[in-house]
Amino acid sequence: MSLESAPDEVKLAVDLIMLLEESQIEADTVLAALEIVKQDYEKKAARLISQA
Repeated sequence: MSLESAPDEVKLAVDLIMLLEESQIEADTVLAALEIVKQDYEKKAARLISQA
């Protein structure tokens, strides 16, 4: 499967991985930041569901 035909979430994940690797940020810092982002987006998704 080529990246062009991959689902949007895979494309985004690849872009994020590339960005983070190029920035040479420590793995622990990346994982902690991703957890914050995950929690934020889970809250946003819950709000959207509750508004539906």
